[in-house]
Parts: sequence; structure tokens; C-alpha cells
Amino acid sequence: MSMQDAERRTSIPRRVVSGLQQPLPPLTVPAPPGQPGQLTRAARHAAVRDRAGRRLYAIDGIRLLAALMVAVHHYAGTHRVDQPGNRIWDRPVSDIMPTVFRFASYGWIGVEIFFVISGFVICMSCWGRTPRQFFVSRVIRLYPAYWFAIAFTTTVLMLLPGVWDRLRMRDVLLNITMLQSGSGVMNVDGVYWTLWSELRFYLLFLVVVWSGLTYRKVVVFCCVWGAAAMLAPISKLPLLELVANPEGAWYFIAGLALYLMHRFGQDLLLWGILAMAWLMGQRELGIRIDEVEHVSGWRGSVAIFTVFLLVMVAVALGATDRVRWKWLVTAGALTYPLYLMHYAAGTAVINRLRDTMDARLLVVSVIAGFMLLSWLVHRFVERPVARLLKRGLDTSFARLRNASA
Repeated sequence: MSMQDAERRTSIPRRVVSGLQQPLPPLTVPAPPGQPGQLTRAARHAAVRDRAGRRLYAIDGIRLLAALMVAVHHYAGTHRVDQPGNRIWDRPVSDIMPTVFRFASYGWIGVEIFFVISGFVICMSCWGRTPRQFFVSRVIRLYPAYWFAIAFTTTVLMLLPGVWDRLRMRDVLLNITMLQSGSGVMNVDGVYWTLWSELRFYLLFLVVVWSGLTYRKVVVFCCVWGAAAMLAPISKLPLLELVANPEGAWYFIAGLALYLMHRFGQDLLLWGILAMAWLMGQRELGIRIDEVEHVSGWRGSVAIFTVFLLVMVAVALGATDRVRWKWLVTAGALTYPLYLMHYAAGTAVINRLRDTMDARLLVVSVIAGFMLLSWLVHRFVERPVARLLKRGLDTSFARLRNASA
């Protein structure tokens, strides 16, 4: 199912199932009939309901920007590529293109941006849906491009050895499940680690979808999950840490709160959840800098993350509703295949071409090539395979339902 189809389903329905799907009541006491204030409030709530059913083109653009940030970071901004004798550039990238490295060293924040957007989009696409519909939508969205990326990356690393060690075939085959991290098996491409975090979020949120999404239930979910994420590191309970996902939880929670703002309008509780997500998020950014990245500063990282959250607030509250450029739909469609394919294969290509042209031109060329490949994957792999999967899963669930009856 396309993102456009998902968003069309998010318009707030009229009063149907015991009021569970009603928009929130006004937060203030209504003015006496006939007074101008009542009309203003009614118009405001009508505008919020109307906005909840529109496609958010700005999010497509932000997703592509985040993917490009990550790609540039992997090619020209990681600690690995800034080491003498590294396998990708052979010398520190800060010596080859110092200005690019200075900016690219912050590109890893694109992953945190993905997590926030994922929380927003998943909540949006699940509203009014059944658990079966949620499961099918996630399978057809995640797996077609992912399966192609595994085959593509494995083939490239066979043809262009020397940068990355190839996995054993049995480990490559396990990667097809997308559950390899749960089995302690390495990823075909290092960027797949984020998919493990996404899958855990989906499983948790499936519980809320099963119970029926409402404003209250999503708020409670945010609070309970946030509390579990805070307690998990000191609990020394591996299962709690696995489920609570303290490294990524608060980014997803921020996205959920932003969607509730978009659908129901802002209130102090949602602002409080978002503020808590920012406070916990800035700490996680610092931990990641200290333990993984080693190339960027905390202040700059927090500034970028803060600006992004403010942009998402603007999107949620309707400030970008006039942005309706059709090309952004295509841009958003490129994001997932680009993210999956760019890293291991792209750095292997850079290793072979690094002495043939200017380093900056090479980075731009490789990214452009992968964007073109991503469009081809979306057009000729994702779409047709997703249709086949959906048809097959719908038939399977129908048979399961009939057998149960």
C-alpha cells in the first residue's frame, strides 16, 4: 500500500463505534450560542479534522533529505573514513575534502530523523485499521526492496572485494527474514541495524492497534513505553531492554506525539511528551557520539535535531500544508531503497573509483547513481512485488478466517 493510500484512510470519521473514533472535544468551555468565539473554535476544530486527511508532501521531502544526510555521512563523514589507510579512501577524508567532512560528520542524525518520522507515519497509517491490515501493510512496505537490497549488496561485494568481508551464505539467507539481529547474526549491510529497532516498535504498537487506536490509548502507550525505556538500562533485565528499546524509543514517541498534534490539535500534554522526548533524545545523541560516531559535537547535533523537531511541529500544525509539489511523492518513494543499498555497495564502488576523479564529484556521482537505481527498484520491484504479496496475504488471511469459522 502506498503512503498516499494510507493517508487517505486517516481522515477522522463521524461518530460511529461508541464514540471511539470521534475527534477530541474542545479543550475550552464553549461560548454561548451566537457569540463569535464559538464560531472561531468550531472553525478551528473543523480545520484540524480536514488537515488530518491530507497528504503531507513535506514529510516526503524530509525523508529524502534524511536519507541523503546518512549517505553523505557514510561516504565522507564517519570515523572510519577519516582514518589513515582506511579501505574506502586510503587516507583521511578530512584531508581530501575538509569542508565536506565537517558537514558530513553530522549526517548520522538522519537515522534519528527517520525514527521520528516513522512514529508519525505509522500512527497515521494505522488509524482505523485492523491488526491484519497493519501487518499486511508493513510486510508489503518493508520486504520487497529489502530482499532486492540483500541480493544486490551481496553481488556487489562478491564482484568488488577488499572493503567489506562477505558473510557466509547461511547468514545471508537468514538476513532474508529481517530477524538476524535477534539471532546474533551480522547484517549483510551495516545500515540494517535500524530495521531491528523499527520491527520492535511495530510489535509494540501492534498491541495498541489491536485494542483500537484512540487519542487516550496512544498517549498512555507513549507514557508507558517511555517509562519502560528509562527503567530498562538500570534494570539489568535483557528482555526489558530488548522490548523497551531505550536507544530509539523516545524518537518514535516524539513522532507519535507529533501525529496526535496533527490529528487532534495541540495541548499541554502533547507538548510535555514532546519536550520529554527532546530531553531524552539529546542524551541519546550524546551517548551515540561518545560510543559510536566520535566525529561530531554534541551541541551541533542537538541543534540539528532541535531544528528538525521544530520543522515537524510546523508540519503537524499545518504550516506546510501549501507544499504540494508532486515530485516530492517520488522523492519519498526513493528513500527506503536508497537507504538500504547505498552503504556497503557504495563504499565498495568508491574504493575502486577514488583515483579516477575529484572526491567530491565521486560522492555526488555515486549518490546520483543510487538514486536512479532506487527509482528503478521502486518502479519495477517494490510496486509489483508488493501487489503480489498483498494479494497472497489477503487470500491467506481470508482462508484462515473461513477455516476458523
